[in-house]
Amino acid sequence: MPESFDVIVIGAGPGGYVCAIRAAQLGLKVACVERRETLGGTCLNVGCIPSKALLQSSENFEEARHKLADHGVVIEGSVRLDLERMQARKDEVVAANVKGVEFLFRKNKVTWLKGEGRIARPGVVAVNGEDYETKHIVIASGSESIPLPGVPVDEQRIVTSTGGLELGVVPKHLVVIGGGYIGLELGSVWRRLGAEVTVVEFLDRIVPGMDGEVGRMFERILTRQGFKFRLKTRVTGARVGNDGVTLTVEPAEGGAAEEIAADVVLLAIGRRPHVEGLGLDAAGVALDERGRVQVDAHYATNIPGIWAIGDAITGPMLAHKAEEEGVACAERIAGKAGHVNYEAIPGVVYTWPEVASVGRTEEQLKAAGVAYRSGKFPFTANGRARAMGDTDGFVKILADATNDRVLGAHIIGPDAGTLIAELALAIEFGASAEDVARTSHAHPSLNEAVKEAALAVDGRALHI
Repeated sequence: MPESFDVIVIGAGPGGYVCAIRAAQLGLKVACVERRETLGGTCLNVGCIPSKALLQSSENFEEARHKLADHGVVIEGSVRLDLERMQARKDEVVAANVKGVEFLFRKNKVTWLKGEGRIARPGVVAVNGEDYETKHIVIASGSESIPLPGVPVDEQRIVTSTGGLELGVVPKHLVVIGGGYIGLELGSVWRRLGAEVTVVEFLDRIVPGMDGEVGRMFERILTRQGFKFRLKTRVTGARVGNDGVTLTVEPAEGGAAEEIAADVVLLAIGRRPHVEGLGLDAAGVALDERGRVQVDAHYATNIPGIWAIGDAITGPMLAHKAEEEGVACAERIAGKAGHVNYEAIPGVVYTWPEVASVGRTEEQLKAAGVAYRSGKFPFTANGRARAMGDTDGFVKILADATNDRVLGAHIIGPDAGTLIAELALAIEFGASAEDVARTSHAHPSLNEAVKEAALAVDGRALHI
């Protein structure tokens, strides 16, 4: 007779494995189903972690070629790229992370059910032909790359982010379809390593959900770095030949078609929930018009005992968002008061400079009719940024005009992904811009730009 559990989580990505661990910490008997040979899902295996490893390595390569001489570090002779070793290091980083999740499962006594998971019926999960009874099922099945009609992915010449992390040769010309986080990060990797990079975006701007002012500066900086942008452009087809790929494009608003030749095409127009094959129809689990699992405010579906989190439900497809939902869902199952404040979920683009955001943008506040004040401080006036030689960008803080509460923060600049945490905490605790401004920040540090932006909300920045 197969073992029974209190909770079975389907999917061992950041949302699923964290949910399983938290449920086990709360005294529940937990299993997690994963079809991959390793735990960690897309993020650890073919997403967040390997891409950041390559971003770091490629940035080191670019610094050695172009930036270290400014610091008096002179490298005699040419700097040589060993792409094979760079890729091997990336794989080592991934292996260390996924083995870490295995250790955490053993430590917390979470059972790994290896194979394809399917909801046979409420209260029963089938894995490789075996039925496992459970009181609660959590769908944490993640997401997959959205296909584009006429652009057939082979993960060799036309690749998703998965293939884009595995290239064995630096392409002469990489065309990225989609101007979002994934495309710009991987485009940065291959540009630093020597590729010409062209980004084709259907809309009139890159990273469309980002604060407009930040987005415009981001585009200017990337253009200065060598990116080429084809905005308001639709991709209508792709032909793979012996020498590469020929893309057919046309203006988004209609017009004459033209062709773009590329060695490799990266398709990065977004991701969609991966819910096929989970037995949701048979179980009666409701989906919305975009194929996402419908849940209430506590991650419960319309079927008692079945829950869903992460990329499978509405909201930004971010690993840390899934983790927070995993914790909250596990706590709800255990009878506790799990909760996620979606206003305090940061988003980061790990290019260089980095771009980070939390809370609402100016455009969103204007659309909602919210009166606000804005404070901005440039990194050109920050001593640590000058010492580093990284002065592009600024910190912007948006605060309620009535009570000074921080409503949003947007940073483009060095280590923006780290700096944004302070402002996410401010939003989580309902802090005012004045609270941030009166907090002592170490000197000299990049964080002083955050303090100065908070001071600027009240028109009293000190160093500009």
